[in-house]
Amino acid sequence: MIRFASLGSGSQGNSLIVDAGATKVLLDCGFSTRMATARLARLGAVPDELTAIVVTHEHGDHVAGVFAFARRHRLPVYLTHGTHAVASRGKTDLPECRLIDGHTPFAIGGLEVQPFPVPHDAREPVQYAFGDGEHRLGVLTDSGSITPYIVEVLSVCDGLVLECNHDHALLAASSYPPGLRQRIAGRFGHLENDQAATLLRQVDTRRLQHLVAAHLSQENNRPQLAARALASALGCSEDWISVADQEGGFGWRQLV
Repeated sequence: MIRFASLGSGSQGNSLIVDAGATKVLLDCGFSTRMATARLARLGAVPDELTAIVVTHEHGDHVAGVFAFARRHRLPVYLTHGTHAVASRGKTDLPECRLIDGHTPFAIGGLEVQPFPVPHDAREPVQYAFGDGEHRLGVLTDSGSITPYIVEVLSVCDGLVLECNHDHALLAASSYPPGLRQRIAGRFGHLENDQAATLLRQVDTRRLQHLVAAHLSQENNRPQLAARALASALGCSEDWISVADQEGGFGWRQLV
């Protein structure tokens, strides 16, 4: 059995917990130790239950709290060599650092963890799929475009957390400087609602039980726009789509 929940999702901080019973993994930690602990408590979880932290890339909204949290709770951290090289600058060493290959699956307790490379403006960014032999959860945020390998990895998932960072019209009219707008919308930026919908049309969704739109820009997107785009791709009602937010993330979803 796998269940998953978010501590918060957006440009101010991201973290997801994946629970496979005896194995509980934190995906990223963009929050302070105190805030992450409080947000875990909101989900009925405590840091001492965690098995490890896995990291996607070095941007602050994903890694700002990783080193302090891992040291405080003596947790191993899994991340690519490129991510570690950048994220570790000026930081105290991790208690246990596990460097991973972005193409090679590995095990953490009862979870098989499959990293996969993504196009994003970071040193060696990856995203992850998690499986327990029966169910599979795919997570894709912080990717500027879709690759055939992403489609392959995210096919036949039971749960999917999918970036819907911005709406192209809202971004074009936003107060962001032109350079930042170009970065966000670029090939190594973030997925737009329609790009996320395009991905859904390419993957095998026959087993999909839960779909969560994540990493929404507070200025350049709206939850209803993300839900509408994803529902259109799946041919389902908009209220079937969950949307993560910055403050509350989302509550537990269970794969059965």
